[in-house]
Amino acid sequence: MERRWAPEGPLDVGLALSPHRHGNGDPTWRQTPDGAVWRTSRTPDGPCTLRVSLKGGCVHGQAWGPGAEWVLETLPALVGADDDVSGFVVKHELLADVARRHPGLRIGRSGRVMEALVPAVLEQKVVGREAWRAWRWLLSRYGEPAPGPAPQGMRVIPEAAVWRQIPIWHWHRSGAEAVRARTIANAAWHADKLEAATTTQELDRLLRALPGIGVWTSAEVRQRAMGDPDAVSVGDFHLAKIVGYALTGEKTDDPGMLRLLEPYEGHRHRATLLITLSGLRPPARGPRMSVRDYRSF
Repeated sequence: MERRWAPEGPLDVGLALSPHRHGNGDPTWRQTPDGAVWRTSRTPDGPCTLRVSLKGGCVHGQAWGPGAEWVLETLPALVGADDDVSGFVVKHELLADVARRHPGLRIGRSGRVMEALVPAVLEQKVVGREAWRAWRWLLSRYGEPAPGPAPQGMRVIPEAAVWRQIPIWHWHRSGAEAVRARTIANAAWHADKLEAATTTQELDRLLRALPGIGVWTSAEVRQRAMGDPDAVSVGDFHLAKIVGYALTGEKTDDPGMLRLLEPYEGHRHRATLLITLSGLRPPARGPRMSVRDYRSF
């Protein structure tokens, strides 16, 4: 199935879809040399593969699998059609400069909570490479082959029931320790309720009522599933330091970051996206966090 959609204003498809990518080799996300983005999803109608490209100012979507109709129906929302920037007033020249360089930045929403939740939990309090390795292993073992002519190796995230049944030794082989395994398995029991949430506030309440899910994880999920422009990833290992350094020249902590972001209330996540796109980082003065391997424990 195919769909063409003409966005209002500039749109960077790769930038809009990049939050759904979890590391190099993510089996649910690919960008091919022609600039097209391939993405798999488990929709309410079943698995699907989506190919998105921008041609002549129009978004061109092609989809395969039982969920093709659903994913094409929601394609505009996925690439940011519902992203309302009207209340976003830039207060810092740095952000104004980045916004001029990236006029196609849009915050989209996938509408799929478990697709955002599982990798977010895997990324809790670990370096990215450790989490992404576990994500790839679990998808290769339990995911389905992507429908249609998807790039080789692409997989579809398994159903919630599958996450509840993964044995602890396979979590161990993936490199995810027991705490994160229990958090994902428990969330999978409540998947229907989470997927049915209609507002970001409701989803935040439901998520944070679950053991092992706090402010950071809820924000990461709502950014992707709900397209929440104000969901700040409080508790992130790097974000507060980056925001503080970019806006003041000095690193700060989470309370300091929130004070700096107060002028962007309602769009604080958007502000942090622009700051991240600036490329400014505080100088590294110590060793990087090492990649642990729970498989050897």
